[in-house]
Amino acid sequence: MSVITTPETQAHLAGGAADLVEHGAGDGAGGDGPGRRPARGIRRIRPVRHPKGIDPTRRQQAVSAGIFLFVPVALFAVFGMLPIVIAAVISFTDYAIIGDAAFVGGDNFARILDDPFFWISLRNTAWYTLLYVPLGLVVALATALLLNRKARAVRLFRTLFYIPVVSSTVATASIWFWLLNPQYGLLNTALGWVGIDGPAWLYSSQWAMPAIVLMSVWAGFGGNMIIFLGGLQSVPEELKEAARLDGANAWQVFRHVTVPALSRTTFLVSTLLIIGAFQVFDQAYVLTKGGPGNSTITIVYYIYNKGFGSLEMGYASALSFVLFAIILVFSLINARLTNRGRA
Repeated sequence: MSVITTPETQAHLAGGAADLVEHGAGDGAGGDGPGRRPARGIRRIRPVRHPKGIDPTRRQQAVSAGIFLFVPVALFAVFGMLPIVIAAVISFTDYAIIGDAAFVGGDNFARILDDPFFWISLRNTAWYTLLYVPLGLVVALATALLLNRKARAVRLFRTLFYIPVVSSTVATASIWFWLLNPQYGLLNTALGWVGIDGPAWLYSSQWAMPAIVLMSVWAGFGGNMIIFLGGLQSVPEELKEAARLDGANAWQVFRHVTVPALSRTTFLVSTLLIIGAFQVFDQAYVLTKGGPGNSTITIVYYIYNKGFGSLEMGYASALSFVLFAIILVFSLINARLTNRGRA
C-alpha cells in the first residue's frame, strides 16, 4: 500500500524548509544501497540551501571575535608598544621634561660607559642576581615537593605560602624593615636565642644586599611554587614506579626522573627569576634607599634616580634599553644552558 499525497501538500512542502521527493517503487528492500531504489512512499527531506555568501551566524561570530581581539591589542599598543617607541626616541635626545629636547645621537649610550655609578649599580644587581636566582629556585622547588601530596592541610599551606605574592611589595618591605632591625628585630632576637649575634643587616654594606635577597625570596617564592606544583603533577607516575622497581631510592628517582621531567618548568622559573632580579627596585627603595654606601643601588633604582631625581629622561631611557639588552642576553644564555642540559 502506497502513501498518497495531494498536489496541494506537495506544493506546500516544496515552498517550505524542505522538499519532498517521491521516488518510484524499488525492489521492496527500501534501501539506498547499490542497485536499489527507495520503496514507494518514502520521501527524502533536503535542507534549504542558503544563498551564496557568508553565513549570518559565522559573520556575527567573526565580528564578535574581532571586537574581543581588538581591545587587548589596542591596549597593548597604547600602553605597551607606544611607551617603548617614545623611550627609544627620547634616548637619542637630552630631554629633561623642562625645556626643549635636542638630538644628541648616541651620546647618552656613550656616556654610560664612562658612568661609574652605572657600573656600581650593575655590580650590585649582578650580586643580587647570583644570590636570588638559585636561592629562589631551590626554595620554590623544595616547597612544591613538600606540598605535592594528598593531605588535609596541603591546600591551606599552599594558600598561606602564596599570600606574599599578592601582597603589596611596599607593605611587605616595611614589615621586613622592622624584622631586620639590629636591636629589637625578630630575626636577630631569634638568632640570639641560639647564641648567635645577629649582624646590623640593613645598616651594613656587607649584609644589606643579603637582607634584601631574603626579603625578596620570601615575597616571591609562592608564585614559583605554584608553577613547580603544576610541573610535578604532570610527571608520569609510571616513570617513578618503573624506577622504584629497578631499585632506585627516593633521591635517585628525584634526580633521574623528576628533575629531567621538570626541565621546561625549571627553565621558565629560572627565566622569570632572572628577569625579576634585574628589575629589583621596590625592596631597595623601601629598605635601604640604595645604601649604605651605595651597596644596594640597583640598575632600576639608578634609572629611577636619573629619570625622576635628576630629570635626565634621555639618559634614563638609554639606561633602560641597556638593561633590556642585558636581560635578553642572560635569558638567551639560560635557554642555551637549559637546552644543553636537556640534551
